Amino acid sequence: MSRVPRIVVIGSANVDLTVFTDHFPRPGETIFGSRFDLGFGGKGANQAVAARRCGAEVAMVARVGDDLFGPATLRNFEALGIDASHVRVTSGCSTGVAPILVDSDGQNRIIVVKGANDQLAPADVDAAESVIAGVDLLILQLEVPLDTVYYAVEFARARAIRCILNPAPGQPLDLARLAHVDYLVPNETEAELITGLPVHTIDDAAGCAGRVREAGIGRVIVTLGARGALLAGPDGAEHVPAVAVETIDSTGAGDAFIGSFATFLAEGLDEVEAIRRANLYAALSTTKVGTQKSFPARVAFEEARRALA
Repeated sequence: MSRVPRIVVIGSANVDLTVFTDHFPRPGETIFGSRFDLGFGGKGANQAVAARRCGAEVAMVARVGDDLFGPATLRNFEALGIDASHVRVTSGCSTGVAPILVDSDGQNRIIVVKGANDQLAPADVDAAESVIAGVDLLILQLEVPLDTVYYAVEFARARAIRCILNPAPGQPLDLARLAHVDYLVPNETEAELITGLPVHTIDDAAGCAGRVREAGIGRVIVTLGARGALLAGPDGAEHVPAVAVETIDSTGAGDAFIGSFATFLAEGLDEVEAIRRANLYAALSTTKVGTQKSFPARVAFEEARRALA
């Protein structure tokens, strides 16, 4: 590791309620699950944890509720060494929750209830200016209000801070208001929702990324699950293959990719190498159950990387 990056994540903090079952229920059907897991999640928090586990100094800007899950979420951040001084407790709101179904193939279906995440406002970004100023990278997602995301992008641009936006969960976006995002990182479904173009193949992903770049966004990374990731930038498009592993639970793999990619990039690696390592980090996260608890520490990641060399 050449240097310790400084990263701020503005986004969601949830509690994940994960049920494992042989198959997903049909409408109106009640089935038995094989086991249950409760853990901390939320795309923002997950990406913060991944970056922290990879060795970055990380601060979180978020909101939690005044229920049982709120204080527990704060304690989790503190235990992981994440600066939670700008995670506010919101009265009269639940903490965000995400019921998750995982089938025997490791595929998942997720419902997110935003709760306090939906109260994160531009004023919260302004209040965290002392923490955000001078960081290497700012990471955003879409589990908080879009106006706050747009505001944070402009906030970063005005301070010459590199910005990564993970447009998840997928929804229509005003790409003109995101023109100053340095990296837009959707998966196939999210890329389709943004552009209206199908993404079934790697060539499709390249075409879709090209359409996004036409809107003024400098670089697009389309994550492709078991097929790796596609980087599109000023020099063209490049496919970076995935690392094959035995997947147990794919929940949070996209967040593992984002947080680790940000860390590797901020350490000074070139984009393709940062993506290559993020592919491995995300793949390793699928070999264990859960989201944040499945993210490997940097030492374990480096051991796996050496084993593949």
